[in-house]
Amino acid sequence: MANKFSDLRSRMAPQAQARAAAKAQAMLAEMPLNELRQARGLSQKMLAEVLHVQQPSIAKMEKRTDMYLSTLRSHIEAMGGQLDVIARFPDGAVKISNFGDLGSAAVA
Repeated sequence: MANKFSDLRSRMAPQAQARAAAKAQAMLAEMPLNELRQARGLSQKMLAEVLHVQQPSIAKMEKRTDMYLSTLRSHIEAMGGQLDVIARFPDGAVKISNFGDLGSAAVA
């Protein structure tokens, strides 16, 4: 017989529960663009309309592994977000500020 996840979780040690919760948060905080779009409740067509491009352009962009920051910024802003560029080092993180004035570019 299958066990309910809530029953299994309740039997976990508090430290294990905390580790599992932290891992779940990390997974939710990091996702590909297509999953982010879906999580925001947007279809490719809806996003394409906001960006004034065709839907295949959105599909193509979501598959890219390399793109201009201005393209990524316009995509994120069309979803209602804000793009920040953060450099992480062992002794701390620094927000890179010279990308703040990038204009929006059309998705190619």
